Amino acid sequence: MIKSCRAPIASLLLTFGILGLQSGSSPAAVRIEGQVKAGGGALVNSTVTLWAASAGDPRQLAQAKTNNEGTFDLSSQETPAADVILYVVAKGGEAMVNKGSGDNPATALLAVLGASLPARVTINEMTTVASVWTANQFIDGTSIKGHSLGLKIAAGNVSNFVNLQTGGWGAAIQDVLNSSATTTMANFATLSSLTAGCTTRIKPDACASLFAATTPPGGKAPTDTLGALLSVARNSAYRPEKLFALLDAFYPIPQGKNLRRPPYMPYLNYAPTAWTLPLKFTGGGLSAPGKIMFDSEGNAWTGVNFIVGSQASDDLWDGNLSKFAPNGKALSPDTTGFEGGGVEGPGFGTAIDANDNVWVTSTGGKTISLFDKSGKPLSPADGYNFGGQLGIMQGVIVAPNGDVWTLDFEKDQVVHLPKGDASNAKFYCRSTDGKPNKDSPCKLNGPFHLAIDQQDRVWITNAIGDTVTRFPASDPTKVEVLPTGGHSGKGMAIDSLGNAWITNTAGTGLDLRVKLKLLELKLTGQMSQLHRVVFDYLHGNSSLGNISMLRPDGTPAPGSPFHGGGTWGSWGVVIDGNDQVWSSNFGGASITHLCGARTETCPSGMKTGDAISPPGGYVGGGMQPLTDIAIDPAGNVWVADNWQRPQSCFAPYASEATSTLCGGNGLTVFYGMAKPVRAPQIGPARPY
Repeated sequence: MIKSCRAPIASLLLTFGILGLQSGSSPAAVRIEGQVKAGGGALVNSTVTLWAASAGDPRQLAQAKTNNEGTFDLSSQETPAADVILYVVAKGGEAMVNKGSGDNPATALLAVLGASLPARVTINEMTTVASVWTANQFIDGTSIKGHSLGLKIAAGNVSNFVNLQTGGWGAAIQDVLNSSATTTMANFATLSSLTAGCTTRIKPDACASLFAATTPPGGKAPTDTLGALLSVARNSAYRPEKLFALLDAFYPIPQGKNLRRPPYMPYLNYAPTAWTLPLKFTGGGLSAPGKIMFDSEGNAWTGVNFIVGSQASDDLWDGNLSKFAPNGKALSPDTTGFEGGGVEGPGFGTAIDANDNVWVTSTGGKTISLFDKSGKPLSPADGYNFGGQLGIMQGVIVAPNGDVWTLDFEKDQVVHLPKGDASNAKFYCRSTDGKPNKDSPCKLNGPFHLAIDQQDRVWITNAIGDTVTRFPASDPTKVEVLPTGGHSGKGMAIDSLGNAWITNTAGTGLDLRVKLKLLELKLTGQMSQLHRVVFDYLHGNSSLGNISMLRPDGTPAPGSPFHGGGTWGSWGVVIDGNDQVWSSNFGGASITHLCGARTETCPSGMKTGDAISPPGGYVGGGMQPLTDIAIDPAGNVWVADNWQRPQSCFAPYASEATSTLCGGNGLTVFYGMAKPVRAPQIGPARPY
């Protein structure tokens, strides 16, 4: 009899396991109590539902109605599995700040809680804004589902914006790098107050006005507040002034007063260029981050140019390696970061292999270094330098077959480590006739970054030139040199169709006046001032910078290079899971977002190369002159704030008081903006 019961019981448990849940028994395995608020007051008679999200359809665990104080109590005997996050949705109800207004079916509020529940939760407009932006890539109506790492990252970032227990401000948005230093807090509070205009029915037509202002391009008007916020998050640069105008309609300044009285403060004084919510993070030995890469757990790694607190300058880079958790918390040691293994002043060379080992190249040390996922150096104390054969090093990648390819910026050569084996290193693009390496068939001139495509071909950008170099990984002697149409190639990325996207920092190139100035510096022995002259020219000329697209056959795409959406001093470039193109801008301290080759994923009517970002790019978040840009498994866009005060980067112009302010002081994260990609990225970006 006992044996006959085991099979159906096991089958039942397996069924729950597949659904992401396990059967439990009394007392309740999951219990949560809290309050729903609208406009700062109780939301009564609202239906609150607890959901479990995973890769499949979400599962309802419990449901209750709020009482006359807006409170609720939810419990379930089902125990969530490890890959599940929990969230609560409150729908309908009457806002007590407008008592007698009746049930409002347009009210839909959200709080994404994560795998572990707080002792108590508040659901309000602020938790909704925080949850929508962080989980944007996984929400469909009131349904949340997606791959487990992405859901975990999304849930883990909610508390950066909001305290889930109180419904008030979270820790990161209030810290010194954010709060008064950026517009994120005002953007966030304004969005919350505009949402509250509908939930409280501050005007009879408030919800209709909100939905009209948040209707997506070519789409249908939202029907509830959750849908309205989702539309804004997914079309942040689409007519932002239309939504902003409701601030005055909902909360006009009272006669004889100076301030509006919205439920959430502070508020914006003028319309943003986009409704983005970036946050900035630092610590872990970070000063002037270069290249950003993610490991299999979604942690961000970056080589940093300088040692924290040093009187750093562009003449010598001496930094180490930093690591950050997906929620922005520094995981590497304060001040020093991860040291050893020959690392000294990384630039744009950081890569992660299939085992989460981190490869880093150094400019100051002229080395290649290797660290394990805990930050322990695996390379020798002096790094790999092959008897002094390396110069200033830049880009490094790991190929799908495990090979490591890296670039010598100074000596114009390529270093290949088959299967990552430094003892079997091979050098390519060297001249064999006694001439400089730049005169070899590769025509490398300041090789900066590289990528490998679906045909196993290596592509290389040239920072001092207007070409890219390409050869088969299996035979680097079969070289092609391809014009890009732009000057000073920096970043490069390959899309799913095999197109190469290249950022050109100098755009159409330097003008004659600057070229003559550089010649003067050379003739008078003042080449130490070269970078200063070039920087000043870039900083004063916003027309510089563009992005080239070369097709798999090496020919430029129609309209390439593309200039728009903030391409000022374009530096890094990355492709998202929809094949859309994202670029970081050194000159503009901004982010450019372009429609890629798969135009069906872009806003209606756009063609390849059209700008999705505003004319000046996405701005804010305390961004400084940027080097790299990267997309994590939750669709968050990370950028590297590389320089802080450029005047401090060039000796002898730095004063004592500002001599430590060369290096940029953070990583800025724009939440939920891009289609997620798998990590670590080895080869072209891979969507989920």
